[in-house]
Amino acid sequence: MQGVIKAYDPATGTGVVMCDTDLADYDLAADALAGSIFRMLRQGQRVIFDLDDVGRATRLRLGSEVDMQTPGH
Repeated sequence: MQGVIKAYDPATGTGVVMCDTDLADYDLAADALAGSIFRMLRQGQRVIFDLDDVGRATRLRLGSEVDMQTPGH
């Protein structure tokens, strides 16, 4: 799934991602940044993510231009 960071608190590691396809908000899982290049997130940052078993965003990562379906790529 693709989306945008809507909110992130680096002190607690809590945050929300808004999905591009359905505009739904997904809370970040506690392990959302585990194994990721991200150490913190900023509002408006584009990410690719998966959902865990309870519907929280996890495995946040950067996508390529092709992954993000940027026009012209």
